[in-house]
Amino acid sequence: MQSPLLHLLILAGIAIFLILRLRNVLGTREGFEKPRVAEPVQRGPRPDFEVIEGGPDHDITDYVEAGSKAAEALAAMKRVEPSFSVTQFVQGARGAYEMIVTGFDKGELAQIQPFLAEDVFDTFVDVVAQREDKGLTIESEFIGVREIAIADADFARDTGRAEITMRFVGELTSVIRDRDGTVIEGSPTASKRQKDVWTFARTMGTDDPNWILVATDA
Repeated sequence: MQSPLLHLLILAGIAIFLILRLRNVLGTREGFEKPRVAEPVQRGPRPDFEVIEGGPDHDITDYVEAGSKAAEALAAMKRVEPSFSVTQFVQGARGAYEMIVTGFDKGELAQIQPFLAEDVFDTFVDVVAQREDKGLTIESEFIGVREIAIADADFARDTGRAEITMRFVGELTSVIRDRDGTVIEGSPTASKRQKDVWTFARTMGTDDPNWILVATDA
């Protein structure tokens, strides 16, 4: 017959083994823990709930003041057309400015016509025709855009028409010659800075990605 003491030792060993197994499965609590509160059941958004998005859109605030009329218009354009990028627009406007200024000075209007509103194109045609009637020619070389900024922006939600007004400071050399080739204005060696304020327009959310020049103001 086995000893009662041996029975007790066996039972104690089994108890210790079970306690250790329970600790491994359930874990332990150490220190102060707040009592757990059941997660509330979501039954739809509250009417006055305001969704806070993740900070300012630097694609907008890098060019216009946050909260301004222009910033709100640019944000509305992006809501209608999420792929719209203000940075890409500014880069495109820079290239369009150089192309249009160069085409206008050389009188090569057919190349820039697709980027001009009809009334702007007609004005350019009239100016070039007047130059030709007077026997004047312009020789210019575009050096670069020294300054570029968004001056204003507007968006009509009912029509989707977007307008962005850009301020340019371009640097170029320009010479005007008469019929005899005599220089009557400008210099072929001295550059000058030309300031322009142009407005580009486009209907957002359409398949046509092109912005056109709708207004100019020197």
